[in-house]
Amino acid sequence: MTAIKFAWSALGGDAALLPRVSTLVRKDALQGRLPVRELARACVGACALAGAELAAGRSGSAVPGVRVDDGAVATAFHSERQLLVDGRAPVGFAPLSRFWRTADGWVRTHANYPHHRARLLNALGVPDDVAAVEAALAERSALEVEETVYAAGGLAVALRTPQEWAAHEQAVEVAARPLVERARLDSAHARVLAPLDGSPLLPAAGLRVLDLTRVLAGPVATRTLALLGADVLRVDSPHLPELPDQHADTGFGKRSTTLDLAADRHTFEELLAAADVIVTGYRPGALDRFGLSPHALAERRPGVVVAQVSAWGAYGPWGERRGFDSLVQVASGIAALEGSLEQPGALPAQALDHGTGYLLAAAVLRALTEQSREGGSRLVRLALARTAEWLVNGIGAGAVGDDSYEGPRPWLAETDSSLGRLRYALPPVSFAGGPADWARPPVPWGTDPARWV
Repeated sequence: MTAIKFAWSALGGDAALLPRVSTLVRKDALQGRLPVRELARACVGACALAGAELAAGRSGSAVPGVRVDDGAVATAFHSERQLLVDGRAPVGFAPLSRFWRTADGWVRTHANYPHHRARLLNALGVPDDVAAVEAALAERSALEVEETVYAAGGLAVALRTPQEWAAHEQAVEVAARPLVERARLDSAHARVLAPLDGSPLLPAAGLRVLDLTRVLAGPVATRTLALLGADVLRVDSPHLPELPDQHADTGFGKRSTTLDLAADRHTFEELLAAADVIVTGYRPGALDRFGLSPHALAERRPGVVVAQVSAWGAYGPWGERRGFDSLVQVASGIAALEGSLEQPGALPAQALDHGTGYLLAAAVLRALTEQSREGGSRLVRLALARTAEWLVNGIGAGAVGDDSYEGPRPWLAETDSSLGRLRYALPPVSFAGGPADWARPPVPWGTDPARWV
């Protein structure tokens, strides 16, 4: 089964629509030992097809053709690296976010956020100094570091081979789940969406998306829904600022506000009451105390679509752990496959984040199509670890292609914004009559009022 056929099936899509997708295969795009190009192409293609399907349903026309260009996909999967703000390159990984030698192997830490850096240093009992961290880790086993840092609320993961990960209880739980978890939460009436008219075709036009995500996978999904016409309002805690460059890269088409979910409960409830889609990307269960579990949301807002993304899945012994793309690569054996046990490597892009993000957007779009026919509040859920399992064990290498990927230039654009002059990667999601770019540039974090427009 081809990768896009598998992804489309996991989304519950009609296989008869797959011939609507055409691909421009380019060699040298997203090169790695694993079939990253094929994964990326499938995730973007499935997302574009889901958008085209919903657009057809709302416009009463045939499903438009979808075009997937490996060049556009490769550029978009590096969007956080392609961003320039007034000519300045983005800030990458922090000094303490990297691989480290341990007494018996390797660990990778993630300390881009100040609170994660503080917890890492506290767990190790060392000052904020690379040499001190290096010395402390060299004296401990990788698994000891993993557990000690996790217990302190930080992030560190031991390097594993694919075989070691496959034997882990969390990996067994992950492999037993579908790539896209889909559920109907109630018997709410079918959603009636207003017909589309005009150009471009915006399948998500008129829909309000409450964006409760951070980092990359979730924001990529909501950025894609914004491209397709949704009114996306990203809500962050005022106590946890987002990294500015990361927020800019994933903020195209969106508005941004801050809200204390406990202190500003009334305002938050007003937002929930009018939201059509709620996307969460925090650690599983972290938002349940605010009444944001899927069933609680469906009770308060019948007909809602709830979309969730996490690192390890909302189940198993690691179900409540924090995680990031780089750490999932290390735990799942990807880092060992892309490098070795002597010198671990990484995928050519943060493909687990980007791929999962496009699949999450696709799952929302398909849920909206199904709602329009059958009704019901819907839950869709994905995990980076499940995408990783698919990449390692479920996708084969595709055709090399006759065309070459000679760099991102054809798929980059520039625009003015309140952040400055931006260079950015254009969206790879494309179908006939659909949008070619976002309607608005990103805004500074927390700029907008906490209300729908």
